[in-house]
Amino acid sequence: MLREIYNYRELLKSNVKKEIRGKYKGSFLGVLWSFVNPLLMTLVYAIVFPFILKNSQDHYVTFLITGIIPWTFFTTCVCQGTNTVLVNGGIIKKVYFPREILPISVVTSALVNFLISCLIIFIFLIFSGIGFSYYIFLLPIIIIIQYILQLGIVLITSAIDVYIRDAEYIINFLVQMLFYGTPVLYSSSLFPEKIRWILNLNPMTQIIDGYRDILFYQQMPNLNWLGFVFIVSIMFLGLGIVVFKKLEKGFAEEV
Repeated sequence: MLREIYNYRELLKSNVKKEIRGKYKGSFLGVLWSFVNPLLMTLVYAIVFPFILKNSQDHYVTFLITGIIPWTFFTTCVCQGTNTVLVNGGIIKKVYFPREILPISVVTSALVNFLISCLIIFIFLIFSGIGFSYYIFLLPIIIIIQYILQLGIVLITSAIDVYIRDAEYIINFLVQMLFYGTPVLYSSSLFPEKIRWILNLNPMTQIIDGYRDILFYQQMPNLNWLGFVFIVSIMFLGLGIVVFKKLEKGFAEEV
């Protein structure tokens, strides 16, 4: 599979570019929406939580932005990646290429947008006075783990969506519910130790906490939990490859 994808690497590159350009095609602000969307979300939550729910977190806006932007990366991948095979059904029927290129393109283009959006985090860190620490060199590790996890999920959901058309709506609903079970708006430390393990079973909890440890709290992330999430991500990727390969045989007929 890797050899095939490598042979079609130019198609992969052009497809990633198409995903990035197509997302903002016809938009006045274009790629600036990568900045505007998370900023608008942050603005809403920054008003609701400190004033209505009496959240007392220091530098709460910066705290929010370090969680919202990685979460946006996750939701973009899963929600857009789930229907990528169906959306490209016409091409699948006409031309042969490794079908894995479609979900890989979605996740990779989302990664590019995420890296651009990270500039917002850096700006907030500077102007809030938090700044940077040498732990920032661990940031690529968190990004790679999140990329692997999301690619595995999208390989599974995009293949299933071809056969079960309601899967897209179910996945979108589950992602919305998962948002409240992930410490994006709040700190996981708010939960008592006795029940925090339930929250920790969510891989995105450790990923969001990892970003915050490195960027916001400027401390070493929990390597034990990150190791656990890395193993889970590899398992999702392996399962995703198996499921995708198994189901892609019927893609041309089903789309």
